[in-house]
Amino acid sequence: DRKFLIGKDVTRGLGCGGFPERGAEAAQESMNTIKDALKESDMVFICAGMGGGTGTGAAPIIAQVAKDVGSIVIGTVTMPFKIERARVDKAEFGLQQLRKTSDTVIVIDNNRLVQIAGNLPVQQAFAVANELIATMIKGIVETIAVPSLVNLDYADVKAIMTEGGVASIGVGASDTNNRVEEAVQGALSNPLLDISYEGATGAIIHIHGGPDMTLDEISKAGELVTGNMDDDANVIWGARVTDDMKGKLTVMTIITGVKSPWILGKLTPQQQQESRNELSEELGIEIFE
Repeated sequence: DRKFLIGKDVTRGLGCGGFPERGAEAAQESMNTIKDALKESDMVFICAGMGGGTGTGAAPIIAQVAKDVGSIVIGTVTMPFKIERARVDKAEFGLQQLRKTSDTVIVIDNNRLVQIAGNLPVQQAFAVANELIATMIKGIVETIAVPSLVNLDYADVKAIMTEGGVASIGVGASDTNNRVEEAVQGALSNPLLDISYEGATGAIIHIHGGPDMTLDEISKAGELVTGNMDDDANVIWGARVTDDMKGKLTVMTIITGVKSPWILGKLTPQQQQESRNELSEELGIEIFE
């Protein structure tokens, strides 16, 4: 592991005070250090909180450096709570900038964290989002690195993730008689991801089961995952069988080209206007198209 401070001269070892431009300057100051750290990376995950200074400003710069050295760049970002009104506009701008320099971006909405973990202590509630991010990254790495009956390799992931737009990564598991349906539902319905799969353009599906897993179950899982996707979507699947999974089934999905209300360009004109109206009401300003 390697940890280093960016923008030592710009920030004097402090934060960026909520100014994205200062975060960008900090990343630019440490450009050579960042490039050296990323130069041999095939895949780079950039995890950042949008709406403040460091994450909003530095993440797009770091993503561009990663692309310049030939990496697949996956941004995983959290968007601010609605009560953080001053941060919302900055967050949307930062997200748009990160989309320009990343292959794929996964958006986690903190407002949904309130809905599913609002009664938990603060540290435990935020741990829910952290666990989701860790599960996403672990799922991708294991899909590539662990040998399978039907293998998925780096080239497969690259084909789906390159220019993938907004994406969702999910993992679901079940050991009941309806294990296929329940595992797929678990993979597709994470409450922290405010997205629609309708018209999605690409998917990687990895199914892990025991010696009792049937070809029919694999086929059914694929059909359930891709049911609402674009007719021309690029879909790649893999499967792994291990003795310890007897009676169980795990489905991991990476779906790209999904729709998110945080990305106005991915919505219908009516949805775009509704999102503008909601944001306008939140910020107390009029937003023009």
